[in-house]
Amino acid sequence: MKGKVLYTNLLTSGKLNGYLVDIDKQAEKMFSRLVKQVAEREGATEALKAENQMEWVGRMSNIRSRATEIVNNDLIYTF
Repeated sequence: MKGKVLYTNLLTSGKLNGYLVDIDKQAEKMFSRLVKQVAEREGATEALKAENQMEWVGRMSNIRSRATEIVNNDLIYTF
């Protein structure tokens, strides 16, 4: 119910677009930060990319998928 009330208030006050832009910026920053942190922790480095590009691509794809899931659960779907 909270989401519907917030949505209605933002829509009727003309602040919905600004709110969505802010959430989008937060989501992009959170995603970038998570990808960088996890890649460093899990060894998806430039050295790995140079040595074994397919392994690096696989790791980065997995990391990006997990980061997307975290951002969606923690930021997007909480609305």
